[in-house]
Order: sequence, then C-alpha cells, then structure tokens
Amino acid sequence: MNESISRIKVQFTVEDVGNAKCELIRFLAPRTIDALLRIMPLNGITALSQDMIYFKAPINIGVEKPKTQVDPGTVAYWPMGSAVCIFLNATQPYSPINVIGKINDNLPIFQKINSGTRIKLEKI
Repeated sequence: MNESISRIKVQFTVEDVGNAKCELIRFLAPRTIDALLRIMPLNGITALSQDMIYFKAPINIGVEKPKTQVDPGTVAYWPMGSAVCIFLNATQPYSPINVIGKINDNLPIFQKINSGTRIKLEKI
C-alpha cells in the first residue's frame, strides 16, 4: 500500500494551463487539511496577488500553527480570506496563514494564470 495518512497527494488542475502535483502534510495543519479533504474536489476561480494565486474555499477554519514567512511552492490556507493560496515567491504574507503543503512539480504553470481562471484541487 502506497498511501500515507500523513502525506496526502493532491493535484491542482488549471483550466487551459495544466496540472501540478502537491503533497499535503498533515502535521503542518491537521484540522485545516481534514476540512479541505472533506470538501474535495474543490473548484474555484483564481485571484492574483503580488506573490500568490488564491481561490475561495468554503470552510471556516481559524489560524492553526500560523506562519508569517513562506517559500516558493508553499500551499496554504488563508483564514482571513477563507482561501487556498499557492505562493510563487519567498515572501511574507499579508496576514498569518496555515501552511498545508508544497507543490511537488510544475510550479511554473501558476505563473501563467490570470484572475478569473478556473482551478480545481482534488485528491489523487
């Protein structure tokens, strides 16, 4: 059996752009990850910020093991915006975030995204 309960493989599918694999790492924010897994597949519409792509997630989770610095490829839940975020650069987010995982491959596809692009997050 190749499946792990502590590291969950998921995939972002970006309309007309491509796919990127990600690993959710449960110990980083277990309540946040459990809430997201319960509503997957999660479909959204992207918005852009200076160093991140984000889309709304219909969950209401507060700050859990908050981080204020991230590396490129970090995937997080942003409690203040109720959104899943993919960080493109090392940066300091606007407000504390719950880091949930890391993009494993194909991070450059997120550079091609415009606001209003459809995105899907699903377990693989």
